[in-house]
Amino acid sequence: MCHMKRATVRELHLQTSAIVRAVAEGESYLIEKLGVPVAELRPCGQLPRTRRLPDRESLISKMRRVKDSGRILEQDRS
Repeated sequence: MCHMKRATVRELHLQTSAIVRAVAEGESYLIEKLGVPVAELRPCGQLPRTRRLPDRESLISKMRRVKDSGRILEQDRS
């Protein structure tokens, strides 16, 4: 833990932007409350790849066409 910079909760509150900017540039911080370590801020690894959403229009085009949805709802409720 000696390679980490230290900051108190108050310093984190007052200098959030600067500390987050430093973390984004590769620094690590140990956050202390009353001299006791309570959290660690460090750069995260590469973000996980996001999945693409399915093509909504393609899914809709595959659905059966209905002329009177009110009638279907009425049948479903009875």
